[in-house]
Amino acid sequence: MAENDVLVEMRGIVKDFPGVRALNGVDFQLRKGEVHVLVGENGAGKSTLVKILAGVYGLDQGTIVLNGRQTHVHGPAHAQDIGIAIVYQEPNLVPHLTVAQNISVRHEPLRGGFLVDVRQENERAQEILNRLKLDIDPSVPLGQLSLGQQQMVSFARALSLKPHVLILDEPTSSLAQREIEQMFAAIREIKAEGVGIIYISHRLEELFQIGDRITVLRDGQHIQTMHLKDTDLNTIIRMMVGRDISEMYPREAVTPGQEALRLEGITRKGVCHDINIVARHGEIVGLFGLVGAGRSEMARIVFGLDPRDSGAVYRDGRRVSHLSPDAAARMGLGFVTEDRKREGLCMVLPVRQNVVRASLDRLFPHWLISPGRERQVAHKYIAELSIATPSSERAVAYLSGGNQQKVVLAQWLCAGSDMLILDEPTRGIDVGTKVEIYRMMNRLTQQGTSILMISSELPEVMGMSDRLYVMCRGRITGEYSRGEATAERIVACAFGTQEVRHGEA
Repeated sequence: MAENDVLVEMRGIVKDFPGVRALNGVDFQLRKGEVHVLVGENGAGKSTLVKILAGVYGLDQGTIVLNGRQTHVHGPAHAQDIGIAIVYQEPNLVPHLTVAQNISVRHEPLRGGFLVDVRQENERAQEILNRLKLDIDPSVPLGQLSLGQQQMVSFARALSLKPHVLILDEPTSSLAQREIEQMFAAIREIKAEGVGIIYISHRLEELFQIGDRITVLRDGQHIQTMHLKDTDLNTIIRMMVGRDISEMYPREAVTPGQEALRLEGITRKGVCHDINIVARHGEIVGLFGLVGAGRSEMARIVFGLDPRDSGAVYRDGRRVSHLSPDAAARMGLGFVTEDRKREGLCMVLPVRQNVVRASLDRLFPHWLISPGRERQVAHKYIAELSIATPSSERAVAYLSGGNQQKVVLAQWLCAGSDMLILDEPTRGIDVGTKVEIYRMMNRLTQQGTSILMISSELPEVMGMSDRLYVMCRGRITGEYSRGEATAERIVACAFGTQEVRHGEA
């Protein structure tokens, strides 16, 4: 490798946050025209490392060399100016602005030196959307798009900056398969132009499709860097977690009990139609479908967040006359939303307040809230779920994604929920934490809890479900018992090319 092939050299990077050393002397190198994959469990330091390169955080020790010159990145705007762009897992955009305005932020074409040339702005945006083969109108407000489309707009914005270094932090977590293929095609194209790409993902199977080299971090330290062609998935997992994971989906058989939840004919125009689902105590019921199938929308209806046009909900055999989040929680329903940062947590509050916030009526019936009692309760769930935090006073914004997800789960366990709706419970979570969550699901079902697990990861839904339903375009297109489910059958139902009704409710 020629010395001038190196785009970025990060040497001895150290970063401390209150109570924790996030990075401890990490070395990392990125070459021109390569996709360098960065992996590790949540809390390993991946996002911290790339945020230092992107100017979000300053470093405490170490050096950054960019194109052969030692560089100090003074902030996100400076990073963009020197050719470093980043795409985050959650779109970092403005919903009320148009797609074109989001793509051109800080680089708007001007007319007369101070007026934005809207026509040229839309034309520029259309060019890059066409390059990505995206059927998106650049003049529509971003907030009208799906989460996956918004993520692709984030990607389009990064490409519009013509970066030398492109950082992709969990870019495919909210994308449909077609969008992933569009993104990968664009990555291969810009890689051929000499752009260096840092790629972070917990979807380990996709790394071999797109990556050249891989660096593994664990507990804030560099473990190893190697060519992906010289390793395999099991080796990567062992390096990430420091141990063998003998069984990725450790579902333990439980004899189902009485009916916990029944949906009959749930319908909302344009969202879902005639949804019939049964979940029993002690059972994990999977719900699989492609992005846009209507799974999350259906879950929001069940929890009373959105209205329904027709249909009935039965809880423990009794029809529910009034659906609202408060009523659902009082009936023992818990809802772990797919968007934990916006809907599942209050990011500025400490762990203790997030853990108890769904249980305030029960814990403090006279509304005399005791921080000491909050801490006592929080410590129980911090220990029970192995939440990695310096203390219960730590704001959840500073926890890793996996630990944030554990805090959301702790909310509903604290509330005494015995019917949990888990919407993408392991999205953006490392393999070790995934197994911890699966084992926790086993413990809960052994205690009689019923779980409806919504997932777009086929191995997960097949590995952990006792029964599973498949949705396509707002309808149930398949129902399978554990022994009947095959990948071919499920995918056919998810694409709507085959309608199958198997298993018994």
